[in-house]
Amino acid sequence: MKFLFHKIIKPAFFLLLFALILLYPKQSLYYAANGLRLWFDRMVPTLFPFMLLSTIMIRQNLTEGFAGSIYPIAGRLYRMSRNCVYCLLLGFLCGFPMGARTIAEMYERKQLTKREAEFLLAFCNNIGPVYYISFFLPVTGLSQGNLGKLLLLLFGMYGIPLVYGIFVRYTGFLLPQGQFMTKSGRMPEQQQESFQKSLDCAMQSAIAGITTLGGYMILFNLLNLVPHAIFQLFSISGQGLFSALINCMLEITSGLMRLKDSAPLAALILLPIGGLSCLAQTRSMIQNTDLSMGRHFLHKTIQTGVTAVYYLLLGGFLF
Repeated sequence: MKFLFHKIIKPAFFLLLFALILLYPKQSLYYAANGLRLWFDRMVPTLFPFMLLSTIMIRQNLTEGFAGSIYPIAGRLYRMSRNCVYCLLLGFLCGFPMGARTIAEMYERKQLTKREAEFLLAFCNNIGPVYYISFFLPVTGLSQGNLGKLLLLLFGMYGIPLVYGIFVRYTGFLLPQGQFMTKSGRMPEQQQESFQKSLDCAMQSAIAGITTLGGYMILFNLLNLVPHAIFQLFSISGQGLFSALINCMLEITSGLMRLKDSAPLAALILLPIGGLSCLAQTRSMIQNTDLSMGRHFLHKTIQTGVTAVYYLLLGGFLF
């Protein structure tokens, strides 16, 4: 099976993609340019500053102080260290994939154990609230409504992962063997380095990271050529909606812009997992570690299933 995939299926797929680019030059240009535009307009201004500042804070050993404001609550609730609380904060507030990036950086610098990193990766890698409130809700037509509706939507997006994190923490579900560090048993801190060195390393790391994310957005937008060619070849009816849903599964932001308010329930269910582009970006963030992408994907799949049930039960109140 492995031989079949690497020697036949994978080369055939890339040959197909080359052929589609040549057969549909205007469409391929549109998809690639759309991915580039979304990356430049949305990801660079929103994620690059967080990437830069977070890496500086990690290298300067400032994370514990930053997490001190919510540590008395989150630390007790999840029974975890201040460094874990810092990852939780960035994973929920700064936007995808800052959670995975922060966890990987702190794990590589031995500020987290493997068990802690796998635990955090299970639920701390989410779409940011700025993206959710300022882009997702207006585009899908869900911003109209009272405060109660907004709170229900926010719980579906952020409350479910937080509750799932409690479940994983106290059951050890899908976690590797190991220990959680506490205030009295922390790992040794890294040797302090100069601020200039931290700034230079953070700048290089942030530029490399944001460039990689841009490449993934362009690639997965370009993959829309495959369903486009199928719809054109077989003249499938209703291709606008189907194509937009497939686009969401490939790259969520451009897919939502095409989907708009035509299928809000589907958009809500697809958003937590973020599509193949988001999964690939997460993989790129943790590829230099031994953290399990398979476990992360399974956790995300479970949360997506729970989210789907939640929205289906509340459908009458939200739509």
